[in-house]
Amino acid sequence: MAHIVGGINVTHVPYIGRALANNLQQDAYWKPFFDGFPPVHDWLAEVKPDVAVVVYNDHGLNFFLDKMPTFAVGAAPEYVNADEGWGIPTVQPFGGDLDLSWHLIDSLIEAEFDLTTCQEMLVDHAFTLPLELMFPDRLEKPIRTVPICQNTVQFPLPSAKRCLAFGRAIGRAIENWDSDARVVVLGTGGLSHQLEGTRAGFINKAFDLEFLEKLVSDPDWVTRFNNDELVEKTGTQGIELLNWLTCRGALGATVRQVHCNYHIPISNTAAGLLAMACE
Repeated sequence: MAHIVGGINVTHVPYIGRALANNLQQDAYWKPFFDGFPPVHDWLAEVKPDVAVVVYNDHGLNFFLDKMPTFAVGAAPEYVNADEGWGIPTVQPFGGDLDLSWHLIDSLIEAEFDLTTCQEMLVDHAFTLPLELMFPDRLEKPIRTVPICQNTVQFPLPSAKRCLAFGRAIGRAIENWDSDARVVVLGTGGLSHQLEGTRAGFINKAFDLEFLEKLVSDPDWVTRFNNDELVEKTGTQGIELLNWLTCRGALGATVRQVHCNYHIPISNTAAGLLAMACE
């Protein structure tokens, strides 16, 4: 059976793409953010994942407000990045893992989650940037991918409880996959931030830090909040933390924190990084 080595949660701010393209990792503005990644790179070199399952939210490249699925799973041989209008370079396509994609789709539908199945799928910065951050040598050492897109954009959104249950169903499906592959799960977005309105620029450090702690020790803690309360605490776009929760659900009951980094701000976002190993 397949083995889940752990999970990584990380921000996906588009501005990171410009920093990568312009080699600004040692720039004074960017250094505190990029300095968080070497310990995660070292851990990934140890556990050697073959496949990355990426839980993220689309920003209008693949889905728009007129058609917004709650959960969508990619089932394509490769995933192409396209210009989203941010002015960041597009990157080379990411190889898919069709066998795992269809196994996940079948298993999640059997678990009574209604999915949109995407046999063609464009991927935006929320998918590409975290993979570029985690696997900077992916062109020399390819990693197969499966994108899982959640709606964190347009209400009604899936609840924290639903996302945690979805993650747990993903984890069970991966563990029952007839493969010797080693799988890492990524959750991308957040942390607290709001891009518009009277609270534009809002960041809630206290809640972010508590969320990071509870995600490791007690992920069910997050489910005590409804989505209106989470938006109040984290900002309109901070609700992307649901992607982190789904990732955590896939990892099982007990995890070990490998590394955590929190830096504010990157652009106008609280930038978090949390790597967890499955026990």
